[in-house]
Amino acid sequence: MTLLYQELTGSILRCAYKVHSKLGPGLLESAYEECFYYELEKAKLIVMKQKPMPLIYEEKKLELGYRIDLFVENKVVIEIKSVDTINPVHLAQLMTYLKLSKCKIGFLINFNVVSLKDGIKRVIV
Repeated sequence: MTLLYQELTGSILRCAYKVHSKLGPGLLESAYEECFYYELEKAKLIVMKQKPMPLIYEEKKLELGYRIDLFVENKVVIEIKSVDTINPVHLAQLMTYLKLSKCKIGFLINFNVVSLKDGIKRVIV
């Protein structure tokens, strides 16, 4: 991972920790997404919320309603959860978004944990 990615992912994680320290666990995913988005923008990062992600099958482009929760600097995919336990399907969802977006790095962040370090899964492909 280049220094650029290290700085970018460091900024992303600082924003996530700030949101979690202010809100704690137990809220809806949408609340964390809005606050995280706000913190990323305050950090002067380019971020898209609920970015549509089409599926290309052979030569056919399918608009099926897939959306990346947060897409930062056109480089990092963030999938937000607020669940009791991260399941393999959550990780598979992030992997699919990484593949469709052709990005190399993503985060699966579950805000419904006492300590956020236990809710962060970084994926590099």
